[in-house]
Amino acid sequence: MRIELPSGTPAELAVPETPRRGVVLAPDIMGLRPLFDDLCARLAGEHGWAVLAPEPFPHHQDVTTVDERMDLVRTLRDEDQVGDLVAGAAELRARTEVERVAVLGFCMGGMYALKASDSDAFDRAVAFYGMIRVPERFDGPGHTQPIHHVAKAGGKKVLAIVGGRDQFTPTQDIDDLEATGASVARYPEAEHGFVHDASRPSHRAADAADAWGRAAAFLTT
Repeated sequence: MRIELPSGTPAELAVPETPRRGVVLAPDIMGLRPLFDDLCARLAGEHGWAVLAPEPFPHHQDVTTVDERMDLVRTLRDEDQVGDLVAGAAELRARTEVERVAVLGFCMGGMYALKASDSDAFDRAVAFYGMIRVPERFDGPGHTQPIHHVAKAGGKKVLAIVGGRDQFTPTQDIDDLEATGASVARYPEAEHGFVHDASRPSHRAADAADAWGRAAAFLTT
């Protein structure tokens, strides 16, 4: 169901009967849509997680093309994006009895999961092909570098799932992230976005299943 965070940002909420943990899910650049509504419901049903996914562009939901949204990323501010993720964690704790809440994100949302990794609101952070350093096209005055937050958090709190052919996560960035102590699962033949959307040409079913297994195990320990 749709709810509204204190900031006014809409969010999708899915809560199982007996939640085992909370997960704040940061969507990709196209934001909330049926794909993420279904994903929230699936994670709640299959894993017993209480899941909340905030819209990353609450003031620009009428912007519907990837290129336009990519241009808007440089105008975003970490304090707003991470702020809504943290507010989502508070909402999950208020609505359920969960104590542990993780942040999990895809693509741009994976970048923000890394940026949120040093927040006390989250016990774990999982980034599916999230940008480790802010790409030049995205970079603006409201951005900090994701890898700095991971280093501050202590890498063992973080799992990064990356593709070996992903232009948004260069090999050097992956190596540097791994050097912080973060757990990194590399899929050498995968391109960007190979897990969460089966309709994408880049989707790799076997790698996606393995990546989900790793993420679930990481959030269970």
